[in-house]
Amino acid sequence: MHFIADFHIHSHYSMATSKESCPEHLSQWAKLKGLQLIGTGDFTHPGWTKELEEKLEPAEEGLFKIKEEYSKGLHVPKACEESVRFILSAEISSIYKKNGRTRKNHNLILVPTFEDAKKINQVLNRIGNIRSDGRPILGLDSHDLLEIALDCCPQVMFIPAHIWTPHFSLLGSRSGFDSLEECFEDLSGAIFALETGLSSDPAMNWRLSALDKYALVSNSDAHSPPNLAREANCFNAELSYSGIKEALQKKESGNFLGTIEFYPQEGKYHFDGHRNCGVCWDPGKSREAEGICPQCGKKITLGVMYRVMELADRPEGSKPASALPYESIIPLPKIIADFCQVGEKSKKVQQTYFHLLTELGSELEILRTIPIQEIKAFSNSLLAEGIRRARVGEVDIFPGYDGEYGKVKIFNEKDRQKFSSQMSLFGLKGPAVPADSKEKKVESGVKKNEKILAKSKKCESGQENENPSGKNDSWFSQLNPQQKECVVSSKGPILIIAGPGTGKTRTLVSRIAYLVQQGKVPPENILAITFTNKAASEVKERIGKIVSLDTESPTITTGTFHGFCSTLLKKELKKPKSLIADYEAISIVKDILSKHSFSPPLPKAKHLVQLISKIKSHGWALDIADLQNYQQEIKEVMANFKKSKKIDEEQFTHFFSLYQDHLEKYQLLDYDDLLLETLQLLESNPALKEKYQKQFSHILVDEFQDINEIQYLLIKLLAGAGSELFVIGDPDQAIYTFR
Repeated sequence: MHFIADFHIHSHYSMATSKESCPEHLSQWAKLKGLQLIGTGDFTHPGWTKELEEKLEPAEEGLFKIKEEYSKGLHVPKACEESVRFILSAEISSIYKKNGRTRKNHNLILVPTFEDAKKINQVLNRIGNIRSDGRPILGLDSHDLLEIALDCCPQVMFIPAHIWTPHFSLLGSRSGFDSLEECFEDLSGAIFALETGLSSDPAMNWRLSALDKYALVSNSDAHSPPNLAREANCFNAELSYSGIKEALQKKESGNFLGTIEFYPQEGKYHFDGHRNCGVCWDPGKSREAEGICPQCGKKITLGVMYRVMELADRPEGSKPASALPYESIIPLPKIIADFCQVGEKSKKVQQTYFHLLTELGSELEILRTIPIQEIKAFSNSLLAEGIRRARVGEVDIFPGYDGEYGKVKIFNEKDRQKFSSQMSLFGLKGPAVPADSKEKKVESGVKKNEKILAKSKKCESGQENENPSGKNDSWFSQLNPQQKECVVSSKGPILIIAGPGTGKTRTLVSRIAYLVQQGKVPPENILAITFTNKAASEVKERIGKIVSLDTESPTITTGTFHGFCSTLLKKELKKPKSLIADYEAISIVKDILSKHSFSPPLPKAKHLVQLISKIKSHGWALDIADLQNYQQEIKEVMANFKKSKKIDEEQFTHFFSLYQDHLEKYQLLDYDDLLLETLQLLESNPALKEKYQKQFSHILVDEFQDINEIQYLLIKLLAGAGSELFVIGDPDQAIYTFR
């Protein structure tokens, strides 16, 4: 049976991964991409293993499929509909000393049963913390990890991961070994496959005769479902665990057909360099400079190409007799984005992507096998030409280096002019992006039967709700029927839409009183978020008047988003960054403007601070690289900002990086970073996230209409399943209508 597999991925329990990395969406995106088999990732995490056992069921020997009830309602075009199987997989990071050097190796482990996974987990749990991250970091020799895996599961597939990455790999320049035998010693014979990683391809690995006997596999190492299949493996074998293992062990059998590859120049560590100084070199230039950055005098990061040349015993272009074929691809959204001249995550790219999938089939089919003429019939000549060029390598790629992905250029202005009369595709309205894949849109999806609407000036007559406690509490008797319904409702999440003068704050305070007095919710489990410090003080004062709290015991947490985040960071970080006021941010910007020349000139410092805040409020600036991912969205923000219409985008990006570098250098946070830092901390630390979700079992938010996207994401994260979330507001009273 022919099938395509991607073994190395991560769950939402791993650091810096999408919350959408769950079995349902992984299965959905595997279909969209054209994969028939994917790894589960992260089976070492107890929470993820529990979720997998709940949502998967056995399929072929050693493989699993998603249960039908968890796949309903996920949007997949008919042209992409195909069954998907899962194989249990995990990546483990080992940091240890060997032969006088610190080693940092990542290894991929695949097993056929949950029992095998649990046996491995039991042993690893005695060695280190496997609950803190989906990809645990253990002080465990890779040799010993392999020995544990073999003892627990003799059928294990143990694959050294992305073997050339400088910092965390078997052969990496910073912490690796010069040979597989040096790492695994007497157990080296148990290794039969190696993962080449995004920054190398099989041709680079063919230069080392020592690697000839291994199956060279390629995987996406995806941290979000849309990144599946950027690298993958092709089989014509029995679709089973033992069939896959045999195909890799006996690569000469012809059951393992080869790999689908990133162009290695796209990888983050293909060339050498120093990102902070903008230095990117090929290996020859690095040798001339003896690996020293000319800007700062520090050692540069030696990339994959350098390390391959260092260990190679064959000239470039060598191909051993046992070599399997491979083909290089460029992800379809990247091709569309270059065509549209917008960011990959822009609405235009997403609509076009799903239009093509609906009409033609999966992404891998479009990139690899569907005739160019057929693609042209459903798009246009230039886009079809771009896919053809990607297939044959007629593209320009500025190589990646020191953690920076390579930049792909497919079209130039001459191409656009040549095909300008045929650029009509994007006037078509393709199918909407699946709603379940949109992570940053405020959901309208509070179910109708779970909404309580307190309408302004339209209180309907009806039977009064009785006092739930049977007591003559004056606070309760002062509420109207609609307010009482809101206060005592047991269904959630609850969204209250209430106009001016309808008693929003009274309703929120009464809800808290009800939870404490009748609902028996401990005060310390309640979090009340307000929009201003004044409102927070008012809520606190009014609660105190109707709820008798023990002054010696923990109390209700009330405050603004910023106040809450500041308290959390101070509590959880050993060395929290210092918060700067707006005037200090303006001072920093003025200093940057005085030291650097920007042409055309940028707006005044205070206006730049306002623009930065608008951009960060969407959650787009957790990392400076995000500016590249959200170019179109940022363009729209700038277009709607009256002081920024003449800003040169390249100049602004340069300025923004200088501003962020200054904050990082002096360990500072502006007001927006305060929220971003908190969100990032909780997202990257599942144990900490779970701690706060348990602590704040009941969350109430006032003036909900005025929160921004980053505040929404923070509330969504803290609320977990959201059953006890209570929010109140009025869209007609929104202060920030531009949102």
